[in-house]
Amino acid sequence: MKEIELFPKTGNFAENKDVARELRINEIIPALKNHQVVILDFNKVDSATQSFLHALISDIIRKEGYEIIDRLNFKNCNDTIKKLITIVTDYMQEEEPTV
Repeated sequence: MKEIELFPKTGNFAENKDVARELRINEIIPALKNHQVVILDFNKVDSATQSFLHALISDIIRKEGYEIIDRLNFKNCNDTIKKLITIVTDYMQEEEPTV
């Protein structure tokens, strides 16, 4: 299991897509490739942009399939962040596979 605290990297407003990309490439993907569950801890993060969350997780879902969401856990999310995560994950689930 790998737990990633977002606040030290994002502050209370997670909006920087470059930070999301770095987290995805350097921390999330390697942990998932090692068959770990990844916990994304949103403690002290008051809000995030949809584009931040999209950059954080959508590429993983696109490449690994929606089932990977079973190994991505979201912790300490307020209602706003929960709603945004739902929007992004629902969108990725509905997206048609590319051939």
